[in-house]
Amino acid sequence: MPGKTETPSVKEDLKIRSSAVRGENSAGHKNMQQLIQLRWIAVVGQITTIAVVTLIFGIDLPVRHMLEVLVCLVAFNIASHLRWHERPYVSNNELFLAMLVDVGILTAQLYLSGGTTNPFIFLYLLQVILSAMLLEAWSTWSIVAITSICLVGLTLFSSPLTLSYDHELRFFSLYVQGMLICFTLNGILLAFFMTRISRNLRAGDARLAEFRKRALEEEHIVRMGLLASGAAHELGTPLATLSVILGDWKHMPEFTNNKVLLEEIIEMETQLQRCKSIVSSILLSAGEARGESSVKTTLSTFLDDLATDWRSSRPVVLFEYSNRIAHDVPVVFDSVLKQMICNVLDNAFEASPQFVSLDVSRQGDTLTLRITDKGPGFAPAMLAQIGKPYQSSKGRPGSGLGLFLVVNVARKLGGTVNASNREEGGALVELTLPLAAISLDEEE
Repeated sequence: MPGKTETPSVKEDLKIRSSAVRGENSAGHKNMQQLIQLRWIAVVGQITTIAVVTLIFGIDLPVRHMLEVLVCLVAFNIASHLRWHERPYVSNNELFLAMLVDVGILTAQLYLSGGTTNPFIFLYLLQVILSAMLLEAWSTWSIVAITSICLVGLTLFSSPLTLSYDHELRFFSLYVQGMLICFTLNGILLAFFMTRISRNLRAGDARLAEFRKRALEEEHIVRMGLLASGAAHELGTPLATLSVILGDWKHMPEFTNNKVLLEEIIEMETQLQRCKSIVSSILLSAGEARGESSVKTTLSTFLDDLATDWRSSRPVVLFEYSNRIAHDVPVVFDSVLKQMICNVLDNAFEASPQFVSLDVSRQGDTLTLRITDKGPGFAPAMLAQIGKPYQSSKGRPGSGLGLFLVVNVARKLGGTVNASNREEGGALVELTLPLAAISLDEEE
C-alpha cells in the first residue's frame, strides 16, 4: 500500500539496529557473569579478612552482623546466577541495579567495621571504575553520586575502627598494611576483570561490524535481484515472439521437407525453452517467498533430479555424481537453492569442461555437497576473498557474482561455503547446509 512500503536501505538499517541491540545485550550478559564471579571473590575475601582480623590481630568486630550481610550477598548472587543463566540478554538498567546492590553491601560492611577509618574504604573506587566500563553515562554518574553520599554517611554515622597509624612502624602499621592490601586487591581485580570486559566489548564491536557488512551485502543482492527481475520481464516478450515464429516455421513446407533445417529448428526450440525456464526461475526467485514457491520432495530425490537435469543440459565430458545419503528425509526445496547448487556446478564446468564431480553426504543433521573439478584451481588472492562480489578469474566485466550469491544464500539458510585447491589439481567447493532449514515436519 502507498505510504507503507519501506525501501531496502530502510529495512537494512532496521536490521543493523536490531542486530546492534542484540549484540549489546549479549555483551551485557557476559558482563553480568563477570560481576557474579567478582561477588564470589568478594565473599571469600571478606570471610578471610574477618577471620584474620579477629583471630590473629584481635580486633573486635561485630562478626555476627557482618556474616548476616555476607549471607544476603550470597543469596543475591545465587539468585542472580539462576536468573541470568536462563536469560541471555541483560540491559543497562539491570546491570545498574546489580551494581547498586554491590555498593549497598560494601557500605553495610564498612559501616560495621569502622567506616572511613577502614583501609578498605577505597574499594568504592572499584565500583566506580567498573560502572564506567559497564554502564551508560547517566548510570555511571549515578554510581559516583551514590558512592560519594555513602562515603559522607559513613563519616557521619559509623563508629571509627581502632587502628592507630604509627609513623615509626611504617610498613608494620596495621593501617598501612590494610591500605597496601586494598591497593593490591583493587589493582589485581581491575587488571583481571577489565581485560575480560574489554574483550567482551571488542567482541560486541566486531559482531556489529559483521552485521553491517552483511546488511550491505544483502542490499547489494536486493539491487541485483531487482535488476535481474526487470531484465527477465523485458526478455519475456521477445522470447514469446521467437517461440511463435519457430512454431510457424515447423509447419512451413520449406522446413518440413528439409530434415537438416527441421532438426535445427527443433534444437532452437529446445534452447529457447531453456531460456524461458531461466527467465521464469529469475522471476520466481525475485518475486515469491520461499514457502510460496517451494516443492515438497525428499532429499535424495531432489539431488538425483538436480544432477540428472544438470548433466543433460550441459555438454560436460565426464560428470561423476555420488549420493551417499543412507537415510532419506522429506524436505522442501525451491528454485533459489537449486540455482545455488547449479551455479557452483556451472563454475566448475567453465573451469573444467572435461570433468566435474558432485558428492553429497549427510552427517547427522548436516547436508554436505562437495563439488570438484580438474581445472586450474583458485588463485590465492581469490581464496582470500571468497564470497566477495566481483572476484573472478574470467576477466569479464561484471563477472564474479556467482560465488557471492552462493555464499549469501547458504548463509541465510545457516550454512557455509568453503573453497580450496586440491593437491592433485583442480578446485573443491564444499557446501554445508543444516537439514533444519530445509526439512519438512510430518505435521506440515
